[in-house]
Amino acid sequence: MAHMKSTSSRMRMARYPNAQSVRRLSQEDDTRWSYLSRHNLWLHWDGYTRERTISVAAVHFFINISPLFCRKRDYDGFLCSLLLPDAARRSSLALRAFNVELAQIKDSVSQKTIGLMRMQFWKSAVEDIYRDDPPAQPISAELWRAVRKHTITKRWMLRIINEREKDIEDRAYRNLQELEAYGENTQSSLLYLLLETLGVRNVHADHAASHIGKAQGILTCLRATPYNSSRRKVYLPMDICMLHGASQEDFIRNSREQNIRDVVYDIASQAHVHLQHARSFSMNVPRAAMPAFLQTVVLEDYLQRVRKADFDVFHPGLQKRNPMLPFHLYLRSWKKTY
Repeated sequence: MAHMKSTSSRMRMARYPNAQSVRRLSQEDDTRWSYLSRHNLWLHWDGYTRERTISVAAVHFFINISPLFCRKRDYDGFLCSLLLPDAARRSSLALRAFNVELAQIKDSVSQKTIGLMRMQFWKSAVEDIYRDDPPAQPISAELWRAVRKHTITKRWMLRIINEREKDIEDRAYRNLQELEAYGENTQSSLLYLLLETLGVRNVHADHAASHIGKAQGILTCLRATPYNSSRRKVYLPMDICMLHGASQEDFIRNSREQNIRDVVYDIASQAHVHLQHARSFSMNVPRAAMPAFLQTVVLEDYLQRVRKADFDVFHPGLQKRNPMLPFHLYLRSWKKTY
């Protein structure tokens, strides 16, 4: 009976993790994470004993949040995180899970008010994290750990939230510059945070991250066009669509006419320009920053495939993952280039 009561107590703690248990885990410096990228992540605790108290929030994050969010909803980012140094990998997954959680709010709520309430929760959560009082929520717990370990900047997290909040308006971008600003405030901000987890604070790395983030924001919008069109939504810049005489209805009915391809070409070309600008800083970017920029492999892969498809954004081949992508990422990681 005593054993059953003890088990029941542990189960209750598992359902309701508290900040104290989170702190106990985060203060254990001998905790190591290792990852198997072939099937799933596995967690190894060095020097583990039965008496050690493990933060249930962190375990829940590992089992549910990381694979579900970072692998299923951000597969490319998940692969990139696996190739980060051990000291930054766990924090990277926490930041990516945070970004995915915010990104999915727009599509998961039926009313704008509900979405704004969830955004307000994350604003308050970030403030609480920096007051050393993280909410009893798995992603918040991991973000608190990352902040404590790397002293990352609050401003970047708040900027991601604010931009995602504005994006709830659910309207097309008026022009390409507006889409670039969205990429800067979301994807570039995430890259700034990743650089901080790597211990890199360098102006050239920041310039490169800015352009990579803009390219990623542009291509994310482009890649999502078939999915959004199936939901009768089009977010591509209106000025480029008008320039080529392409209407929203053309995208909704998956048109493959030349004017649609011209729109895709112009948008993809701007992303390519940002990638080239980012690489122009490569000689001055510290080698320690290179793992944060592995996303360029993913962007380059999509640009090559959309070019081969003659800029037909609805081509079936573009909806499939490149099975060679993990190999290309590993090779680029080994070369320490972007």
